[in-house]
Amino acid sequence: MLIAHSIAELRHHLAGFNDHALVPTMGNLHEGHLALVRQAKPLADVTVASIFVNRLQFLPHEDFDTYPRTRDSDCAKLEAAGCDIVFAPSEQDFYPEPQTFKVQPPADLADILEGHFRPGFFVGVCTVVMKLFACIQPRAAVFGKKDYQQLMVIRRMVRQFALPIEIVAGETCRADDGLALSSRNGYLSADQRGEAVHLSKALQAMAAAVRAGATDLTRLEADAMTALSARGWKADYLTVRRQHDLQAPTPGDALVVLGAAKLGATRLIDNLEV
Repeated sequence: MLIAHSIAELRHHLAGFNDHALVPTMGNLHEGHLALVRQAKPLADVTVASIFVNRLQFLPHEDFDTYPRTRDSDCAKLEAAGCDIVFAPSEQDFYPEPQTFKVQPPADLADILEGHFRPGFFVGVCTVVMKLFACIQPRAAVFGKKDYQQLMVIRRMVRQFALPIEIVAGETCRADDGLALSSRNGYLSADQRGEAVHLSKALQAMAAAVRAGATDLTRLEADAMTALSARGWKADYLTVRRQHDLQAPTPGDALVVLGAAKLGATRLIDNLEV
């Protein structure tokens, strides 16, 4: 496995290959990331995983400075998963000058849900992903469904810019008790880790109610928020939306249930397609 620390080094490593597949990450890898790498391998003749903690998608009060950097162990895991090239630039390598050109996603998709509670988040996501696409020029890129809104935003960005890139969705990997795997799970105390599964349980209950024919979604969402808050969570949203654009459902839509809530100081997100 090759490791590139600069854009020039990355392009040198890619020069001998025709088709590239990309798995973008911020490092601190878990089995969910590695599953995406394994999913990417058949899609091209070289698989690239990026490791870059992107300052542009963190708000000033968020955990950019404390986000775990575990590059050596990440690279060992990626090599074992069959990754061919790791692109692991420093901030200076990737943003050698201030990144004043940015991608502005549409408000109807990017300023709701995560974008409402983390203003500017998807500007940072789209900008770093577009730059990774420019550096790697993949024919396919794999994104996990756990970050469901991100997946929808990236798909629309690729479509509107007519980029020749297939965006492939990877299923959410879960622990045995149902908790969605996340790098931020490492912030949880032992007691919080036991409680954390109740976010996915709340979404499962909402999805079951929708499948059973529940029509008062406002009441369903409010009851779920109240129940989770009673367990000590600070819920940002628990909601039912249509899958393709995350707007309020209309009859016949394919649906997804999404949630975000803080347990102590740790903010967790999850979703379930209905």
